[in-house]
Amino acid sequence: MRRSPSRVLLATGTVVAAVLAAVGTATAAPRSIPAGTTAVTAAAFNHPGVLLSRAQLDFVKGRVAAQAQPWTSAYQQMMASRYASLSRTPMPRATVECGSYSNPNNGCTDEREDAIAAYTDALAWYITGNQAYATKAIAIMDAWSATIRNHTNSNAPLQTAWAGSVWPRAAEIIRYTYPSWPNQARFATMLRTVYLPVVIPGIHSNGNWELSMMEAAVGISVFLDDRAAYDRAVERFKLRAASYVYIAADGSQPKYPPAGGIDTRAELISYWQGQSTFVDGLSQETCRDFTHTGYGISAIAHVAETSRIQGGDLYPGLQDRLRHALGFHTRFENGVAVPANICGGSVTRGLGPITEVAFNALHNRLGIAMANTETYTLARRPQGSNNLFVAWETLTHAGNPA
Repeated sequence: MRRSPSRVLLATGTVVAAVLAAVGTATAAPRSIPAGTTAVTAAAFNHPGVLLSRAQLDFVKGRVAAQAQPWTSAYQQMMASRYASLSRTPMPRATVECGSYSNPNNGCTDEREDAIAAYTDALAWYITGNQAYATKAIAIMDAWSATIRNHTNSNAPLQTAWAGSVWPRAAEIIRYTYPSWPNQARFATMLRTVYLPVVIPGIHSNGNWELSMMEAAVGISVFLDDRAAYDRAVERFKLRAASYVYIAADGSQPKYPPAGGIDTRAELISYWQGQSTFVDGLSQETCRDFTHTGYGISAIAHVAETSRIQGGDLYPGLQDRLRHALGFHTRFENGVAVPANICGGSVTRGLGPITEVAFNALHNRLGIAMANTETYTLARRPQGSNNLFVAWETLTHAGNPA
């Protein structure tokens, strides 16, 4: 019997227990990593290694110190934001309840923004050397690791993914560049028991959900030095990314998603928001709106960037999908009229601050011409935060050669 695409794959209780058993519950003892070194664990993970490497952090620090642009304006934007405030009081709770479209919103915004704040403070610490920022990042992470136990309601998987994507970025920087974090093992336990079991099974909702879930699973696995979980997340990510963005090499239609029982053309067209004409760069959510599409593209770029740091570069296999997806959507963001065969000639724009990571990787590192994406990116610098899981990527990735 074919499952309905609208059914949610993730069940409570049995699935969580099964996944916990699969990925294990042991947490490595905290290690003190001297500043100025890069640790490589027995599982061969590079640290810091979630979205940013030490070499990338050093590049940013040097550009800001030299007062070079666009990094200086991006740094000033970050430091002027509420996320960098040293007077911030974290707002943890044991149960974060998130309904559809944030109704109800019981701790959802608090959790996401505290995670972004911890990441912001970690970046500020590394760039400035001011220990107050490291201390604040640790205080925020400690508050949540001492408190949170679960996420509930319909948006729980997505909320877990968004916060779970950002926490490891902050934690990697602090753990591997700051000399003391007494409660880091408790934070690791939080990631392993509260976040990883929810995100790693995946889901068959719209593609941006699962892509964000795999981003969280990948980042958490790096922080936990969990090779089995990392490999599992990467394999599921590859399937979802390949089915989220269409390219002509796929054939006459997009690839079927990895779960959800969608296995006929009619079901696929319905899943692609009624779009039946497929062109390079179209995404599964283009005809829904560009904002959700931007979430999916961003998560693809984030996972690819982390994979490159970890020595298993996914960019070569993703470059055609990423460059076409960015070029297709930024063309319309830049003002080109939408043809009648795309979403009936009308789209809802709002891609967001999500192009810097992929643009740097594809255009600057790989030398791919990306005129539409370049126009969009340069016009929106410095790209700030979407207040969900994207933050300060002009600062961290614009022109970053490392």
